[in-house]
This record gives sequence, structure tokens and C-alpha cells, in this order.
Amino acid sequence: MKNKFSLNVDQLADIANDLTNKIVTGLKKEGTEIKGLPTYIHPKKDGIKGHATVFDLGGTNFRVATVSVGKETSIPGSAERDITEMKKKEFTKEDLFSAQANTLRQVNIPKDTPIGYCFSYPAKSLTDGDAELIKWTKGVHIDQMEGQPIGKPLLDYLNKNTNLHFTKIKVVNDTITSLFAGLLNPGYDAYIGIIVGTGTNMATFFPSDYIPKIKDMKEWSGETPVNLESGNFHPPHLTSFDDEVDAASDNKGGQRFEKAVSGMYLGRVFKAAFPGEKLDENLSAVDLSRMINNPSQFKEEYVEVAYQIYERSARLVAASLSGLVQNLHAANPKIKKVQVLAEGSLFWSKVKTGRASYADIVDHAIQEVLQKLNLAHIEVKIAQMENANLIGAAMAVLS
Repeated sequence: MKNKFSLNVDQLADIANDLTNKIVTGLKKEGTEIKGLPTYIHPKKDGIKGHATVFDLGGTNFRVATVSVGKETSIPGSAERDITEMKKKEFTKEDLFSAQANTLRQVNIPKDTPIGYCFSYPAKSLTDGDAELIKWTKGVHIDQMEGQPIGKPLLDYLNKNTNLHFTKIKVVNDTITSLFAGLLNPGYDAYIGIIVGTGTNMATFFPSDYIPKIKDMKEWSGETPVNLESGNFHPPHLTSFDDEVDAASDNKGGQRFEKAVSGMYLGRVFKAAFPGEKLDENLSAVDLSRMINNPSQFKEEYVEVAYQIYERSARLVAASLSGLVQNLHAANPKIKKVQVLAEGSLFWSKVKTGRASYADIVDHAIQEVLQKLNLAHIEVKIAQMENANLIGAAMAVLS
């Protein structure tokens, strides 16, 4: 059957070039499609050692861990809890701090440690390593926190309301933590952190003089970690099915790349491809994987289209990575080896039926696209690391 989701190498190169140009624009000025948010932390590229307490607030799941970074990186203790009550209207800032403090009490925390906080909501990095909440998402609306620092009020609360003493706090985005964790694998000229799970995003380091919008910051120099917020990229070569998914979404016109790529939306794209059929309202990427992995249990057409959408997602991700590699090469023409530390359930999903799995599709397509962009001499290595969020947050505060 005809593949309505196929993308040839020329189209992937178009997508890569479009992203490259939009990243340049996002590094010049505020309020653009690719936000290019600088993070004002210089992580050490080697020699990081010490102990940190790490908080990880991803959606409504909260984790606390003690992380030891050094020759051997380990996580001696951790605890987690569901804070779904964050979505209740009456839930306050003090309720959030109290829930975090109660989770903290389940872990043996050494006194006088710093806190690295992986915070997975839109936030603007501040020059002291804290971050300011831009807006709540994911159904959360806690009063008196938007537009305010995230870390300092929490640090003050914990030092006042627990018998522990925390020395400082650094707040980082989850894609930035993946980027930082990748530094534990030395020997690369450039690093990228990427998440492809429920949502999607990329981060990397750029020389500060490649970022015109921070040129007036005299006290800041060297390499700058940049959270691209690449889920908002609107690539060329999307389909009418993608337009339907966007039109039915609650943020019409936004996050177009995420809506074509991420686990939260792939089921919706599938449903748009079968408009007259009764399909589960909550069809997800997990359901598509089930179809691909159990072909005898589903209509042949369903299985085929499920894989086409899965494959297209991976090829779009490869195009976006290739576009970012092109920016890195423009910033430093000497780069030859790039590491991509990839996080996310979709990126590392497996296909059991003799077809290529997601990471393999990405790997193969990157090589095709880089060749098309005359960058075939650049080697891109995709890596995986357990607990990258926790380790990267610890590295942020121990640097």
C-alpha cells in the first residue's frame, strides 16, 4: 500500500536546513519559533566529583535521590511519589514544597549538600543558576509561582522546615540534564541531549559568540548550554493528517514537530489516517507498537500504517539532529565527532517483527542526511545512559 508518511532524503535535508536556519534566528532574538533558551551554568567537562541531592519533577511524578559523581557515578538512595494532586485548583506553593520535603525524608540525605533540580516545565534560566517559571503546563496551575524563581524559595523552605541544611540549588531543564550527563563520555568535539518520549526536545552547547542575543552579558563567556525547545519547530513536508491533529489540539499552531514525532501524538496521527473507523479515543504510541509487534492480531493496513508513522517519527528526529549538527559545524568547523545522549521511551523502543527499531532508523537516516548536507565526515554516536536526568542535575550543581 502507498506510504503517505514517507520522506525521501531530499525532503529530510530540506527539514534539516529549515531547522538550521530557525536555530540561527532563535539565537539572535527572543520570541521566535525555536526559542534557543540559554542556561547560565558551565558544567565541568572532566574532574567533577562530589555528592549532591537531586530533585526531579517530571509532570506530576517527583523523585529525590542522592547522587555521587566521580570515578564511579552512583545513586546510593532514592524515593519517588506521585503528586497528581498538583492539578487540583486549591493546591498551593506550600503544598508542593511540603510534598517535596516529605519525599526527601524517605532518603538518607547527608547534611550540607547542594541540590540539583531537574524541572520539566517551561522555565527561563537565571544567571545565578536558578530558573524562573514561565508557565505551568500538563494541567498544573499553582498560584503565585509563574514569573518567580523556582529554586531559592524551595531552598529556604527546606532549610527552615527540615533538620537538613542545603548549601545551594541549581535548576535545569530535563533536556539540559541529558546534555550534561553525556559529558561523562569524554572524547567528543560536541554534545547533544535529546528526548523523544511523551514529548520531544533537544539541547546542545554553543560558543557564546555564536549566540548574538547574549552578547551584552559581559560577565558570561565560554560555551553556553542551550535548550532549543525544538518541539515547537514547524518543519516542511508534514501531511494533511498532521494538520488535522493540530487543528483538534488545544495549542493550535504550536509544537508542530512534537505533534508529528512524540508518543503523546502518534496515536492521533494514526486516527486521522483512518477517519471513518471507530478507534480507541486514547490511542497512543504504545498501541501502535502493539500493532507492529503483534501483526496477526490486527488488520494488515493498521499494522502497515502504524509502522509508517513510527518510521516517519524516527526519520524526522534524524533530520532535526542533522540540522543541529549543521549549526554545530558552522559554529566550529573543526568538529568531527558528536555524541547524542538520547532519552525517552519512544527513542529506545524495540520492534520484534524483523523491522528496524527506532534508534536504528535514526542512526541510518542521520548518515544519509549528513551525506546530503556535505557533512559525511562528521561521526554522530548515539548513546544511552540510565538515570541521565539525575546524573545531569547533579553535575549542574557540582560544577
